Amino acid sequence: MASVSIQSVKKQFGEVDILYGVDIAIDDGSFTVLVGPSGCGKSTLLRMIAGLEEITSGEIRIDDKRVNDLPPKQRDIAMVFQNYALYPHMTVGKNMAFSLMLAKMDASAIEAKVARAAEILALTPLLDRYPRQLSGGQRQRVAMGRAIVRDPKVFLFDEPLSNLDAKLRVAMRSEIKELHQRLKTTCIYVTHDQIEAMTMADKIVVMRDGRIEQTGSPLELYDRPVNSFVAGFIGSPAMNFLPGTLRRRAGAARVELGDGTELDAPVGAGGNDGQPVLIGTRPEHLTLSSDVGIPSRVVVVEPTGAETLVSCRHEGAELSVVFRERHDFAPGSTIRLLPDVQRSHLFDAGTGARLVA
Repeated sequence: MASVSIQSVKKQFGEVDILYGVDIAIDDGSFTVLVGPSGCGKSTLLRMIAGLEEITSGEIRIDDKRVNDLPPKQRDIAMVFQNYALYPHMTVGKNMAFSLMLAKMDASAIEAKVARAAEILALTPLLDRYPRQLSGGQRQRVAMGRAIVRDPKVFLFDEPLSNLDAKLRVAMRSEIKELHQRLKTTCIYVTHDQIEAMTMADKIVVMRDGRIEQTGSPLELYDRPVNSFVAGFIGSPAMNFLPGTLRRRAGAARVELGDGTELDAPVGAGGNDGQPVLIGTRPEHLTLSSDVGIPSRVVVVEPTGAETLVSCRHEGAELSVVFRERHDFAPGSTIRLLPDVQRSHLFDAGTGARLVA
């Protein structure tokens, strides 16, 4: 196992800046997820850790050893790719053993390592099959097995589940998390899927346009996002945002929406009187009200059994609401929604920064 330190790392392709001085401290044995929209630089950063991309400037240390100029094979890492990268002419067992054979390891030691990895991943009955005879989930387990046999200091995962169907993706999330809990090896995992990030990570690093927006535990990011980008990216369905103006009168803070509706400002919110703001509320933190709150026109009602997801519209802004109870609202009808002031957030309309007193 090893810690990973990324210090002021920059990356340029020609004149184009991809990463703007990234700093991340990854603890020994932790599961860190790099998440963000396509093109934010997360896969490029992972490839730089692996040694597959050169660093323009800055420093990467693995187990306190500077690795900037080391080739991938000397970094003691193992990478699991999106496309599995299995050799089609080799059996499962030979795919898993290949890197050890290249290292000229003793045959009995190779056999023992492959058998151990196969047992961990429930691949023992499949060792004599070829990749074409396996399902997508089985192929991904083989790719992970090939990494496990090397006993690396760091596992790197580059969107490993994106080629799987939704049900299998959920199952593989649990398998990877259980694998990490068993092996306790440092893992760095790249995904654009914030649900994967929330369910798997010890620490999430949210990236946008080559910069880090926020770093923290899943629930820290969910409960205390530093800006509207993180607030809108983390959570599914996404946080609702309504534009308004902050009004401070006689010690009370209210948010005035465009149609004149006034809402209590979130508890602990900062900001100045007259400041343009966004009030952000998660779908599960809106409740029905009979006479106050946000007048919202029902657009679509989606019952899922355990919950009812209702899509609404207020003055052109989209609102998603999650009810634990069952409702049969008629599309086109108007309901009133009241945000939970203890769990809502206030953001500056211009910068997106969360306003805290």
